[in-house]
Amino acid sequence: METKPFNVLFLCTGNSARSILAEAIMNREGQGRFAAYSAGSRPAGQPNPFAISLLRREGFDTEFARSKSWDEFAVPGAPVLDFVFTVCDNAAAEECPYWPGQPVSAHWGLPDPAAAEGSDAEKALAFAAAYRALTRRIQAFAALPIDTLDKMTLQKWLVEIGKDEA
Repeated sequence: METKPFNVLFLCTGNSARSILAEAIMNREGQGRFAAYSAGSRPAGQPNPFAISLLRREGFDTEFARSKSWDEFAVPGAPVLDFVFTVCDNAAAEECPYWPGQPVSAHWGLPDPAAAEGSDAEKALAFAAAYRALTRRIQAFAALPIDTLDKMTLQKWLVEIGKDEA
């Protein structure tokens, strides 16, 4: 019997850095068990060039990457979401749209690498730190026996994963 992948949405305000990184990582680490998406409450219009550069260095195809509104996921015909993660503190504090199906959600806040100041090398280090933290969290999430956990236990695990130090 074929099982459908779990749909995962990563949210951030601008959908240009952390959420784009998380979408790419989840689609790779999820090995077909997950279909990841990203969106923002106020999309920046394009992915951050440092995020795209990092993903390319890590061997990702970046054709998927575009900065888009979370409204795309709250309309008829949009993927039914199983999980929604906020990866920035601003998005966590905002009023989110109604997600059909009542997905399990958690806040996985990280410092914004796009706000890093300094040289290009220092900015790249900030993106690398966010990438590493997201990879650890996503690997931990992907390793959970999701099919065997009740919703409340799963929610507890997701909150704990989000506490992983950035």
